[in-house]
Amino acid sequence: MGGGAVIRVLLGHRGALLRGALATVFATETDLDVVAVLEHADEVLLATARQQPDVLVLDAQLPGDLRVETVMRRAPLTAVLMLSDRDLPAASILGLIRQTPRVGLIATDTSPGELVTAIRGIASGQTVLDQELVLAALRADDNPLTDRERQVLRLVTTGATAQEVARKLCLSSGTVRNYLSRILTKTQARTRIEAVRKAERAGWI
Repeated sequence: MGGGAVIRVLLGHRGALLRGALATVFATETDLDVVAVLEHADEVLLATARQQPDVLVLDAQLPGDLRVETVMRRAPLTAVLMLSDRDLPAASILGLIRQTPRVGLIATDTSPGELVTAIRGIASGQTVLDQELVLAALRADDNPLTDRERQVLRLVTTGATAQEVARKLCLSSGTVRNYLSRILTKTQARTRIEAVRKAERAGWI
């Protein structure tokens, strides 16, 4: 984009409050023009075809069915900036990373100013990647723990007993104990606390 050009932005976010707040923030920037504000992924392709935005700012957990590859194919001149929670599965984050620089990735807890800067950057062809998200995803990609084992261990970090974990996950106490035994083996830990410490340090939970 040339200097001084207005960046046309399409915003899609699952939360009404945040959606409205972000739209307001963008509207205060003289070089950003919010052309559409959406709450569902199924609206994105049609709105993109109609509005021809320069940048899509999309919640990675926007409700509905949307593949970023489809957006890129249908709108080859549009860049996509994904807003990701830090607990988004590593596979999803790595899938987005492989599509840079046209797809950028930034954490949902970033500041409004940093988000606006990211929009300007990706609109001008720069690579926009949240380094902490990338590093966490790369570490988690080697995670030996299953999704259920991670759930169990996260509950253990809250101080929950095996019985309390079982109730929260609708499992039997015996099943939870089996999960905990496998977690200790995989993390090479002697106690649950040591397993938690090792898993957190490795970025597995």
